[in-house]
Amino acid sequence: MRKKSVRTLCALMAAVALCTAPALTALASGDVAGAIESTWTAAQAQIKTVVNHVVFPVVDMILAILFFVKLGTAYFDYRKHGQFEFTAPCILFACLIFTLTAPLYIWSIL
Repeated sequence: MRKKSVRTLCALMAAVALCTAPALTALASGDVAGAIESTWTAAQAQIKTVVNHVVFPVVDMILAILFFVKLGTAYFDYRKHGQFEFTAPCILFACLIFTLTAPLYIWSIL
């Protein structure tokens, strides 16, 4: 009986320690905003290059595949039911156009 209560008490103390450890507040001295801004200006060119040459093409490719798959399924639904559903292909096409043109203006917004 005593061993079980000691084990339970140890587990409870470990749980409390694990819960309070990440809850400690971090105090920063100095200019934190200035440090973040200087880091952004130093890495801005690299971030832009990666986003323009990796992220946007991947998103464009995924949206293009989804668009053509949805267009095909909408066509087969049209042949089966006689009614063409425009909503999903139009939304995917609009998203594709948005992401294709985003590198032209997104950096002036940010």
